[in-house]
Amino acid sequence: MQHEIVRPILKAVLVLLGAVMFGLAAAQVSPTLAQGQVLYLPVYSHIYHGDLDKQGKPFQTLLSAHVSIRNTNPQAPLKIMYARYYDTDGKLLKEFVPAPVSIPPLGTHELFVPRSDVTGGSGANFLISWSAAAAVNPPLVEALHADIQPARTLIFVTTARPIHPY
Repeated sequence: MQHEIVRPILKAVLVLLGAVMFGLAAAQVSPTLAQGQVLYLPVYSHIYHGDLDKQGKPFQTLLSAHVSIRNTNPQAPLKIMYARYYDTDGKLLKEFVPAPVSIPPLGTHELFVPRSDVTGGSGANFLISWSAAAAVNPPLVEALHADIQPARTLIFVTTARPIHPY
C-alpha cells in the first residue's frame, strides 16, 4: 500500500526536478557580444528611510559608492571612453574619465564617490561608455554602496544596464 502512495509522489518529484533542470539549462544562454555600449548605472549618495521628522522629511543616510568596471574578457582589452556622473535632476556633476582608459583582459577600473559628496542625491547616476576593437563580452559594471558605522553596516549593490545613448 505504501508503494502505491510513494510511487506517484516520487514520479511527481522527478518530473518537477527535470523541469527545474531544463529551466536552468535553458537559462544558461551565451552572452551577447558587443563592440561598445553606453551603460546606465544608478548611484545613491544617500537614501531616505524611517519615519518623517517634525518638518515632514524622511531621515536620510549618506553613502559612499565604489564603482567597479570589470573587463570580463580573458584575452581582449576594452576602453572606457567616459564615465559621467549626474545628479538627481540630470545635471552633469563630474567627468570621472576625461580621457579614454584601457582595461586589460580580466582587469578592473574603479571610481569612487565619497560619503561626504552629497551632490548626486538619491537619484544620481553614471553614464559609462566603453568600446573594443572587436565584439567582446560586455563589462560587468556595479556600484557598491556603503555606510559602515560602529553599531551597524549598510551595504548594497546596483548594476549597470545598456541604454541607447540618444
